[in-house]
Amino acid sequence: MTSPSVIISIEMGRLVFLFASSLLLMVAATTVSAAIVEHSFNVQNLTVNRLCNRHVITAANGRLPGPSIRAREGDTLIIHVFNKSPYNLTIHWHGIHQMLSAWADGPDMITQCPIRPGNKYTYKFKIIRQEGTFWWHSHTSTLRATLYGAIIIRPRAGNSYPFPRPYREVPILLGEWWNGNVVDMANQALAHGTGPNISDAYTINGWPGDLYQCSQNQMYKLKVKQGKTYLLRITNAAVDNNLFYKIANHKMIVVAVDARYTNPYVTDVLVVASGQTIDVLLTADQPIGSYYMAARAYASAAGLEFDSTTTRGVIVYVGAPSWTSRTPLMPVLPAFNDTPTAHKFSTSLTALVGGPHWEPVPLKVDHKMFVTVGMALDVCPSNTTCQGPPVGAKLSASMNNVSFVPPSSLSLLQAFFFNVGGVYTTDFPVKPPVQFDYTNPSINGDLPLLFAPKGTRITKLKFNSTVEMVMQNTAIIGAENHPMHLHGFDFHVLAQGFGNFNPATDTLKYNLFNPQIRHTIGVPVGGWAVIRFVANNPGVWFMHCHFDAHLPIGLATAFVVENGPTPETTLPPPPVDLPQC
Repeated sequence: MTSPSVIISIEMGRLVFLFASSLLLMVAATTVSAAIVEHSFNVQNLTVNRLCNRHVITAANGRLPGPSIRAREGDTLIIHVFNKSPYNLTIHWHGIHQMLSAWADGPDMITQCPIRPGNKYTYKFKIIRQEGTFWWHSHTSTLRATLYGAIIIRPRAGNSYPFPRPYREVPILLGEWWNGNVVDMANQALAHGTGPNISDAYTINGWPGDLYQCSQNQMYKLKVKQGKTYLLRITNAAVDNNLFYKIANHKMIVVAVDARYTNPYVTDVLVVASGQTIDVLLTADQPIGSYYMAARAYASAAGLEFDSTTTRGVIVYVGAPSWTSRTPLMPVLPAFNDTPTAHKFSTSLTALVGGPHWEPVPLKVDHKMFVTVGMALDVCPSNTTCQGPPVGAKLSASMNNVSFVPPSSLSLLQAFFFNVGGVYTTDFPVKPPVQFDYTNPSINGDLPLLFAPKGTRITKLKFNSTVEMVMQNTAIIGAENHPMHLHGFDFHVLAQGFGNFNPATDTLKYNLFNPQIRHTIGVPVGGWAVIRFVANNPGVWFMHCHFDAHLPIGLATAFVVENGPTPETTLPPPPVDLPQC
């Protein structure tokens, strides 16, 4: 159990933080420091042994996961990416706002053309008013299955966390593994119009753990000292799954989500949507011994196949007898479809009002959107055998009945900056073209409703305008919890619920005081979520489902944010080495 003194000290720490913040502001001008943090990523083939076989994967600097980046708020990051792999690739710095550096954001054909094999590109950006746990990953095809790593942004020198300083900070990256070439499998699924191949394992910091074949010695191990408190920086880097995470006999205190501080929340289970990060304080307050940490899928879609395996690592207390490492305690994980547990966790988190980089909810809304989010169908091309449901059609996805197609000859950001026509249109609908009973499975009998036209239709926003979006999950093909990720911004999560959103009653549930702030939200299965953000970052910003299987079939859109009135609010020209298509 978590020591009460830890929770009390967190609350006292908040008071100390709020008292000291004014003093820090007075001396900020003399204590502000910033550094240039520079890395080189050599991306190439790597042969590894997993699950009884040797596999060739795409990795950075010969590591899985790839190298971690550590910096402080205010630092400038310069990352040289050398593509020595056989695939086109880009790198996205997940959760980093890229204020006035949209050219470095990384999504393929949204802000740049891919880095071709044998070429390189240098990403340069400054960390502005952000700190916490982020991560980087490939944003091309399914390469992020093995091409990813942690980004840890600490407070500026002289600033502190709004909670007691932990004894140690530990990145925990939850991943997914396939026995095969992930690019070939994804291409085959797209060609046949089917769902994704089911993964063969989950991983913790690259290791599957001892429940899998040939993996007894391929398990992540964390040594802890009894009585010490650790900051676990947890990222769900899995490609196609949301995950439950637990540690046997230990409570965790959530202190941040998506690099935004929260009020302390004590729990014994985490639900981490694909793309999300969660920071927790873990106190080693149990008898000296060994305890498993474990993760497995939260699979919300009824009847859909998924990877039902479990990955686990082990926490070993210093001084534990050797026999305890052979019989660690195992946590009891929730059932795969335990939506009540997932929803309770996701709706219990609140923002730390007055904490570092906290922002109040904007009350005046300039642009309201009601957006359906879910699966769809596409017509099978002639002379092609399609195997999607139903047979003879291709699996697709859409937002407001628009199945997004990225451009092929020029990135959206280049088209916006250089005012090139014919690349996209700014007529993305603010509401569905047809209203229906969104979460009623019987809608699948209305065949024309299931097919979504393809297009590159996006939304144009005035600089500094406030956007409110209701994301409504649908039962088309099947309802599912979709992790929706917004590039370039964080948003306030005003409310979440099940069924069809009802503006007459559900707007009364909005939390306008301390809603959690995120960049990725799991839209509840058969339900809805309401977000609000300020478009104060000029450029083109992608919004998409963070399941890789759903992105290439259209579950995405984008926002074009116009320049502001001053040079300080105007997007600069692209770097000279920006890859060309």
